[in-house]
Amino acid sequence: MTAFHYADGSSSVRKGRGATYDPHNRFAPTQSVAEDDGWWREETSTSIVTEVREEVSKSALSWNTSPDLPFDRSLNPYRGCEHGCVYCYARPSHAYWDLSPGLDFETRLIARSGLVERLTDELCHPNYVCRPINLSGNTDCYQPLEAKHQTTRRLLELLLECRHPVTIVTKSSLILRDLELLSEMAEHRLVRVFVSLTSLDANLKRTLEPRTASPQARLKIIRELNTAGIPVGTLVSPIIPGLTDHEIERILEAASRAGARTATWMLLRLPHEVAPLFEAWLEAHYPERAAKVMSLIRQCRGGKDYDARFGKRFRGEGVFAEMISQRFNRASRQWKLQSRTEQGLNTRDFRPPRAQGDLFY
Repeated sequence: MTAFHYADGSSSVRKGRGATYDPHNRFAPTQSVAEDDGWWREETSTSIVTEVREEVSKSALSWNTSPDLPFDRSLNPYRGCEHGCVYCYARPSHAYWDLSPGLDFETRLIARSGLVERLTDELCHPNYVCRPINLSGNTDCYQPLEAKHQTTRRLLELLLECRHPVTIVTKSSLILRDLELLSEMAEHRLVRVFVSLTSLDANLKRTLEPRTASPQARLKIIRELNTAGIPVGTLVSPIIPGLTDHEIERILEAASRAGARTATWMLLRLPHEVAPLFEAWLEAHYPERAAKVMSLIRQCRGGKDYDARFGKRFRGEGVFAEMISQRFNRASRQWKLQSRTEQGLNTRDFRPPRAQGDLFY
């Protein structure tokens, strides 16, 4: 695959966006292909304005039985993500909303309304059993539109009120807005935060994860969370063979020095449309490395772009994947970083949101 271009040959790379094109929605019954008919046309703008629409939520929690995940429930305030990380494994989910997993995923977003009310109802169900909820299981709960909608903050206020534990994964500095709230949750052992660190190379970050916080800003997040007494770790994800794997040791050292106490990793995942999107990104930004990177990825995936099997999808297999694992484990021991865990979070003090005021509703 080569990088996508318009009919007139102009580059499809857009400043501040990760994807270089919109792949066909695999659920759509028809497909449109642009053809140059030789007639004059206006120059296409290289910028795309972010559009946000609201969706009234019918439920709050998403459930899973995956043996690869340390949690069985998650909560996602937003569909799509303006961060624009080209490798995001959540991109294919946008096809379920009749949108493309490419540029649509990062420019045509959905804010879920009514989540606090739906979560309240679900936590009050007689059969509900309290275990940690993962925020950002699909897309970042602190992506830019959170600054306006504040759904994540209101969810955290509810969880603090009913003493329900939560884990958060983010790569956004916006989390520092809620520092006092998270600090109060930490006092009750109700929260753990994992800051995603993909690379310490700011230039690489600008195209790989265009609208995320810089590597230095993410280290500052770790530092400030740790200073505030909030348990914080790092998620080195994704590790991209031939592109970011050489940074493993430096990332873990930097995270540890900043105050991270836990660390885990995931290999690059390329499900469905993500594989051609990532390959097009490579051709556009790192053409001299594209063939090598894809070759190494396939070596870790049994010769394919992706292997979705449990036990394989997060870590891969083969010599190169095993080498990554050994390097990560050795560096983690060196910097005294523990594995990610949800153990130690407080589930005993949970009380349903309306437990003491039901008579007044």
